[in-house]
Amino acid sequence: MDGAVEHTRAEFAKIRTGRANPQLLTELPVEYYGTMTPLQQIAGVTAPEARVLLISPYDRGALSNIEKAIMMSSLGLNPNNDGNVIRVVFPDLTEERRKEFVKIARERAEDGRIAVRNARRAAKSELERLEGESEITEDDLRRAEDDLQKRTDTATARIDELLKVKEAELLEV
Repeated sequence: MDGAVEHTRAEFAKIRTGRANPQLLTELPVEYYGTMTPLQQIAGVTAPEARVLLISPYDRGALSNIEKAIMMSSLGLNPNNDGNVIRVVFPDLTEERRKEFVKIARERAEDGRIAVRNARRAAKSELERLEGESEITEDDLRRAEDDLQKRTDTATARIDELLKVKEAELLEV
């Protein structure tokens, strides 16, 4: 369940806000010598200013492929290539685009909640199997199920809190 919460947090970091966030591009697939490679493996990504990302490739031959990958992504960014580094300036988000990103954030949160419920379902079936094989008592099963439900509720609440923070971040002008 903790893994589902952390995965949801990482997915939220990839959703663009008005600010430059290096995590937005780190997993971006770039064609590098015929193989799709995450950007973080072929370049350093930093945020020297609030609305600018600076991408410094380890191999200057990859500049054009990185630039192409950023333009082809669904992020709506225009990279500027100066021959050594790529600068990505984040334009202000329109109200329509902000609402679109909030919708995406809600979908990612629901995916996280589903992952938590799947983990609960797997644990519950394992507990029932143990009780069926007489490895634990019925009382132990009930206590474990109560504990499992509390953990599920906690993980779901953490995802909801992450969503609330991300929505506030997206809707702030």
